[in-house]
Amino acid sequence: MPDSAPAELAAAEQRKAVIAGVICYVFWGVVPLVLQAIAAYGPGTWEIMCHRIVWGLVASAIFVAGARQWPQVLVVLGQPKTLMWLTLSAVFIATNWTLYIWAVNHGRTIEASLGYYITPLLNMAAGALLFRERIGRIGQAAIGLALVGVVIQAVALGHLPYVSLILAVSFGSYGIVRKRVTADALPGLFIECLILSVPGLAYIAWLQHSGAGHFTNGAAVAAWLIFSGPVTAAPLALFAWAARRMPLSTLGFLQFLAPTIA
Repeated sequence: MPDSAPAELAAAEQRKAVIAGVICYVFWGVVPLVLQAIAAYGPGTWEIMCHRIVWGLVASAIFVAGARQWPQVLVVLGQPKTLMWLTLSAVFIATNWTLYIWAVNHGRTIEASLGYYITPLLNMAAGALLFRERIGRIGQAAIGLALVGVVIQAVALGHLPYVSLILAVSFGSYGIVRKRVTADALPGLFIECLILSVPGLAYIAWLQHSGAGHFTNGAAVAAWLIFSGPVTAAPLALFAWAARRMPLSTLGFLQFLAPTIA
């Protein structure tokens, strides 16, 4: 095999990662429409969040089965250190999801989007500091322009954008952890959803038992809540797959797509 073959394979893998990242962020850009459609039927932030987790678990299980990666899931379940990292990433993404649902359904979509303009800056900084990724002059100039834009938007809000900052830090931390975890995208996502589904199922069961749940209120709301599963799992799987195959700084640039669409 020619010496250039490994480099060509690596370049091809990175191109696939870029495509996966673009699809992922376009997907996330339209998620607010789905969340608002669900909220129109009455479910609150925590109910939507728990259904996203539970149906995300079902969707990720289907993805794992389709990719024939159950043996990898069993391997990860037997690795306490990997499980610890996935538990941490699950906490970060659960924090991010919950706050984002609340923001979108309480008229704060712009503030939420600002958080995802800040996140790429954190990703680029993390790529340089933690993973020794090099950022050229054009990249540095782009970061500078993005930072100016974030400051302008923060001033326009008229207060400290705490929603934006929490969203940025939680998702930025999630990306860093997933880049370090050895588990592949789909097995890792399934285990994250599995960890979160324990409290999620308990909360849904309590809501339904108390008569406050909305899942049984009609076919439409049930369909939307079920649909939140693949809407959650598919882009997150693409993100995790891309994060392990491309520089975090490049992934950060792509992330500007989602808040711009939102």
